[in-house]
Amino acid sequence: MLQHVPHWLGSLLRNVRAGHAKLVIAQEALGLGDGFIELSSPAFADGGRLPIRFTADGEGVSPPLIWRGVPEGATSLALIVEDPDAPATSPLVHAIVWNLPPDETGLAEGAIARDGHGEADGRDVGRNSLFAEGWLPPDPPTGHGAHDYVFQLFALSDTPVIGDNPGRSSMVDAIAGRVLAAGMLVATYSRGEEAGVGAAGLVEARA
Repeated sequence: MLQHVPHWLGSLLRNVRAGHAKLVIAQEALGLGDGFIELSSPAFADGGRLPIRFTADGEGVSPPLIWRGVPEGATSLALIVEDPDAPATSPLVHAIVWNLPPDETGLAEGAIARDGHGEADGRDVGRNSLFAEGWLPPDPPTGHGAHDYVFQLFALSDTPVIGDNPGRSSMVDAIAGRVLAAGMLVATYSRGEEAGVGAAGLVEARA
């Protein structure tokens, strides 16, 4: 989507960014408490560079995620992935997944894909910023610098009725006041830079 922005324009827009304060997890209306979910990926370290295969420059599949620490009493989980560095007024939504079972401990590579009317266990994939289901591969403008891609996971006290194919605002309204615990994982990506070493070996060693 933004990969065709010329380098000179990306450079001019370098300081135009939505802002991390607009991330869903930063919204006061959610009523976040002290509950913490440990969210990580076997493909990259927290704060590390997102491997190219998960971006618009590669295969464009969603990365694998793992988590632990979902509190007792949670009835479902919701995930949203946003880019707060997008040159826009609001963070760019790269994925929404909701109604994940509370005993789920992760998502496999490529799991955030178009799913029509959802899975048999109730989970569903919502709309990204292109108004389509599934994972929107990162494609920051050349010359715009590094972008953060923030994975935000929420454990909910009850399962909200969001409707078919929810977008960002519908999800925020639905989970406000229902968040028992939350976790966050950040990946970075920019064009024209070498990828760093991720955390795959570390996660495999722990397993």
